[in-house]
Amino acid sequence: MTTSVKPFPLYAVVPAAGVGARMGASLPKQYLTLEGRTLAEHTLQRLLAFAPLSGVVVAVAEGDPWWPRLSLNGMSLHDHPRIRTVTGGASRAESVRAGLQAVLEQAPDAWALVHDMARPLVRLSDIQKLLDGVAEQGGILACPVVDTIKRADPGQCIDATVDRNLIWRALTPQLFPAAALAEALAVPDDAITDEASAMEARGWRPRLVAGNADNIKITVPEDLPLARFYLRRQGQEAGLEESS
Repeated sequence: MTTSVKPFPLYAVVPAAGVGARMGASLPKQYLTLEGRTLAEHTLQRLLAFAPLSGVVVAVAEGDPWWPRLSLNGMSLHDHPRIRTVTGGASRAESVRAGLQAVLEQAPDAWALVHDMARPLVRLSDIQKLLDGVAEQGGILACPVVDTIKRADPGQCIDATVDRNLIWRALTPQLFPAAALAEALAVPDDAITDEASAMEARGWRPRLVAGNADNIKITVPEDLPLARFYLRRQGQEAGLEESS
């Protein structure tokens, strides 16, 4: 039986050095606009509202011309007292590791909450749920799969139907001890697609903590209208909670 831990000090690491090629836009997807603000501004506002965080480290591309223009409540994100900016790398793993090194300089015993910049709809209640439910070997927000899952053969024919009760979609944030995660990401491996897979490669068994399905990642143009719908619905839910 696993026991929960309280991973303090706690820092968020946000990789944001990618170009978002699948979006087909003229600028990286984190700078696309959602209801009058960039995805990056939405995402960072939510993270900064999570009280247990000691700080946020953002890894951006070298010479990024858009990042210095962003602000929240009139304050530049680049100069925000709770945000540190570092130069990211050519891959997600390199960018996350750059962010982790900055975290470890401030707190060698810190835990890192790694979150996609293109997930602007993460709920603070889900972040708290992850924090409460995480075990010693870390954990991630995830969603159980509800569709029937087919495994294909090389000819794109059905090879088997997979038991969907064992399949989850990985979300972010993903939460691990910063030092252990930095060490895991130091080994180049094309099979590593998220932080959990890096830890799995080292024999760790992170916990799956169920999160809300509206924590979507903006990846293709069709995701933006859906994000607008979810953002408005979350706003309506917040209004109902305040009036009750």
